[in-house]
Amino acid sequence: MMASAPNASIDWERQRAFMAVMREGSLSAAARVLNVAQPTVRRRIEDLEREHGIVLFTRSPTGLLPTAIAHELTAHVEAMSSAARSFARAASAEAGSLAGAVRITASEVVGVEVLPPMLAALRARHPGLVIELGLNNRTENLLDREADIAIRMVRPVQDALVVKRIGAIRLGLYACRSYLAAHGTPTSFEEVRSAGLIGFESETAGIRTLRQRGLSFGPEDFIFRTDSDLAQLAAIRAGVGIGVCHVGLGERDPELVRVLPDAFRMEFETWVVTHEDLQQVRRVRLVFDALVEGLTAYAL
Repeated sequence: MMASAPNASIDWERQRAFMAVMREGSLSAAARVLNVAQPTVRRRIEDLEREHGIVLFTRSPTGLLPTAIAHELTAHVEAMSSAARSFARAASAEAGSLAGAVRITASEVVGVEVLPPMLAALRARHPGLVIELGLNNRTENLLDREADIAIRMVRPVQDALVVKRIGAIRLGLYACRSYLAAHGTPTSFEEVRSAGLIGFESETAGIRTLRQRGLSFGPEDFIFRTDSDLAQLAAIRAGVGIGVCHVGLGERDPELVRVLPDAFRMEFETWVVTHEDLQQVRRVRLVFDALVEGLTAYAL
């Protein structure tokens, strides 16, 4: 007699528990994320291990360590999770409706500092819209529908994507007024370095671009280091030092002053992107057009 197939909903709950532990590193943290009791997470992990005859985690003084098979399974469960979210968005409303869910992915700074006023105005006009916003500096895969719309600083080349260039987002060196009052306004890059630079912990494309332009800034020159763009912006505003900021953000903040505006200029070409199939979904097209309009004005 053949064994009955596992209940799909139960199996998915086990896989969600597995992914939560992978991301959070402990049963207690995973339980908080899933809003269930810790023993429930433990039981789901144990059921998954028993059902497939594998060991997913080993204990250590710092928490649960994923085994090799756990790392191998992560990509598959992530793909299932992404497909489930994509299905839920597609099913949230009819294709011709101006209501329902639309997922946008953008960098930290663009998502936190630039998009919210645009999205607020859009929802005021169309209150049936539900916006999902993914913040990260990696490129989410639109072909696999990890997101409906992406804002990218690198031009996509896939044939199945609809790409709209909105212009270049300009970057400059900025410091807050109180910091410059205390340390003086630099008149050269050497003075900027001496005054205190905010930058990255690790080698980045931005640092490599600076070197290509003859500016030898590197992690060793930074008095405040973080790979988070948002943390860098917060440090500039708090008066920690001088750092790189969107010109559009600097111009609307009266407490920020641009440093060496003629000597330091960087631009990132920016595109709004969606999958060609989603152009026929009215709510996606609506959000796409609104982002193109808003970001074009911001980039000018």
